[in-house]
Amino acid sequence: MKTRFAIAFAAAVLAAPLASTAVSAAQCGGDFNTFVASMSREAAADGISQNVISQALGGVQQDQAVLNFDRRQRGTFRKSFEQYAATRVTGGRIKGGKAMLARNGSLLSRIEKQYGVPPEIVVAIWGLETDFGRGDMGKLPVFRVLATMAHDCRRTELFQNELLAALKILQRGDLRLGDMVGAYAGEIGQTQFLPSSYIKYGVDFDGNGHVDLRHSVPDVLASTANLLRVNGWKAGGDYHEGSANFEAMREWNRSEVYRKTIGLFADKLGQPYPFQAKWISARVKSGFHRSRTWLYGCTSSTRRLSARPLSVPLEPTGARKPTPAVLSRVLAIL
Repeated sequence: MKTRFAIAFAAAVLAAPLASTAVSAAQCGGDFNTFVASMSREAAADGISQNVISQALGGVQQDQAVLNFDRRQRGTFRKSFEQYAATRVTGGRIKGGKAMLARNGSLLSRIEKQYGVPPEIVVAIWGLETDFGRGDMGKLPVFRVLATMAHDCRRTELFQNELLAALKILQRGDLRLGDMVGAYAGEIGQTQFLPSSYIKYGVDFDGNGHVDLRHSVPDVLASTANLLRVNGWKAGGDYHEGSANFEAMREWNRSEVYRKTIGLFADKLGQPYPFQAKWISARVKSGFHRSRTWLYGCTSSTRRLSARPLSVPLEPTGARKPTPAVLSRVLAIL
């Protein structure tokens, strides 16, 4: 699995909200099939249909590799912030994040307006977790992982609750059984929500009646922002170490190294890269004033700035950086 698990795994399960409480906790340890049968009764008592229980837990097997991974991660992370960030906030990831800011500018603006979380933070989390949904979201069957972890007595209550939450996701129709695949702690989707977080913070932002954190970018980004808002994010506030928003990100990940990395990535996304601001005397069509203005031009050696008259309004003189909407319009004419 990707390197983020070395730091994120333990912090993620520690930060998991207890979205549901088992009706009467199943006895951990012992025979695995007996434990699964007990959990099936717990799920039925919690309102899960027999059809869903049979789909999800019928024939489920214990996964020793999941337990081995869990044991390897406990207390093994030794990298400093500088060491970790250097491997995570890379030039390629920054470039990809910039492209996602431009591509989803309107969506991110609506999310910021509703939840108060800036686009750079949301996209930074998205990029660090799964490379904007294009990377590894995990390949393990979620119900096998969660049943295995719940059977283990070290954190049985936590994972019994996660297993019940995963069954609720399936019962609500948010994801099909074939889409219930994830990482080594049962994290799901493009920003790797534990099932209890999926239930607690998930948002149907595209309005199709389901919270789909694997396929729907609007749902993914809005749910990520909602998690932060519910946990105390202050719109317009600083997000670096020592701030209230840095503490709000603790619900995302308790690791200070990981949260500082989110902040660093967001800072990099807020800089005008890969476009550099240059003073030019713009030739404009009638209806626009002739003036010196900011134009964000491609720095790649394979492309040149357009010499054609510009028919879109550019950033006003003194602007710090382009908005995603302006950047998209400038890109369209280069």
